[in-house]
Amino acid sequence: MRTQVGIVGAGPAGLMLSHLLHLRGIDSVVIERRSRDYVERRIRAGVLEQGSVDLLRDSGLGDRLTREGSRHEGIELRFAGEAYRVPMTELTGRAITVYGQQEVVKDLISARIAAGGRIVFEVDDVGLHGLDTSTPVIRFRQGGHDVELHCDFVAGCDGSHGVSRGSVPGGVLTSYERAYPFAWLGVLAAAAPAVKELVYANHERGFALYSLRSPEVSRLYLQVDPDEQLDEWPDERIWAELRTRLETVPGWSVNAGPILEKSITPMRSLVVEPMQWERLFLAGDAVHIVPPTGAKGMNLALADVALLGDAFAAWYADGRDDLLRDYSRTALRRVWRAQHFSWWMTSMLHRLDSHDPYEVQLQLSTLRYVATSRSYATSLAENYVGLPEV
Repeated sequence: MRTQVGIVGAGPAGLMLSHLLHLRGIDSVVIERRSRDYVERRIRAGVLEQGSVDLLRDSGLGDRLTREGSRHEGIELRFAGEAYRVPMTELTGRAITVYGQQEVVKDLISARIAAGGRIVFEVDDVGLHGLDTSTPVIRFRQGGHDVELHCDFVAGCDGSHGVSRGSVPGGVLTSYERAYPFAWLGVLAAAAPAVKELVYANHERGFALYSLRSPEVSRLYLQVDPDEQLDEWPDERIWAELRTRLETVPGWSVNAGPILEKSITPMRSLVVEPMQWERLFLAGDAVHIVPPTGAKGMNLALADVALLGDAFAAWYADGRDDLLRDYSRTALRRVWRAQHFSWWMTSMLHRLDSHDPYEVQLQLSTLRYVATSRSYATSLAENYVGLPEV
């Protein structure tokens, strides 16, 4: 097989890059170790920044997003029996849209297939070779056959456990990582949301988040210990804990319903620098992970490949390599801004040490400052909806 850009990973980053390249007349092939059904059903993030929404719409992928996505102009913070709405659109002129990552993936796959794009699912034994030459090769097995994909460049969009980052020689990359002493228990429930906007709750028993996916489906999260097991959390216990942490506003209650899915996700932060080596360019979770408190994961991945799409377009159109050379430096400015915001939101809302009253009072002081200072609330809002340029 021969293509111009070989893309490893059919998540939002890899698929969006393939789509953007197609719009610029650049050929690509996407390979993915999972099945199409798996990647289209994989539940992940659901909050799109204004810039991500604009990118999807400007690239012709806005129809279903416009019909089914839910635009939110604020979020609510609950703490110490108080509630405060951060009016994001009033403060910034921008908004977020709740639209599940799996829906973005479905739209991208449909668009690529309709355009004749090549996505090869269910591959294994993937290896990247010749990355320091002008003719790198991706080798893999598919349907019992050995395949070689020859290309000009390789885009590694296969997550933190993929082969792409591991294909860079030792000593080239520097990793910055932080593990948090808690995890998120997430549930998807067949229950009409009792909120119109996301609710973030700081509670003495731990953080809770009330989100939504549709008028009939709610997405909710609880802070739990990282070594908790799902069988320790029957549905009744989950709903009881959600009520305790969220029902702190008089006259308001959680809507319960059948739990469709549940999972426990450890919280960590990771940045790997640089995001490029020779003819390999890394994007998305392959080089950065954020705790989901700030809703940045998918948005960072889309921002990465928007830069990368422009860089490849300049190279193929005019032979310019300046954008490719600057890709890592430019992308990392946004990555580190998002890292700080995600860390700040996480530290403000979670009980990092439930036995440290000093730390608890610092959290409450920070939350009250957001609630009483327009400048501080604006800082939260502009980071949450996404900064146009960083």
